[in-house]
Amino acid sequence: MLGVNMAVTTIQVKRRNLRLLETLKKRMGAKSYDEVIERLLEEKVGFPRDMFGVDKDKISKFTEEDRLEDRD
Repeated sequence: MLGVNMAVTTIQVKRRNLRLLETLKKRMGAKSYDEVIERLLEEKVGFPRDMFGVDKDKISKFTEEDRLEDRD
């Protein structure tokens, strides 16, 4: 997982897809269906896990001055 506390949601899947997810979860040694889906998406899209959060702790928060700097 990405290690970020994200909101969760519920999605509907056909029973066949649930069985496939269960099979993949066991084969992959995944802890959750979300992990299975995440791995499949990363594989398909090609974004490595380490790409997310590369700028963590390198970017400062916006200040009031930042918001107003380009306004006249």
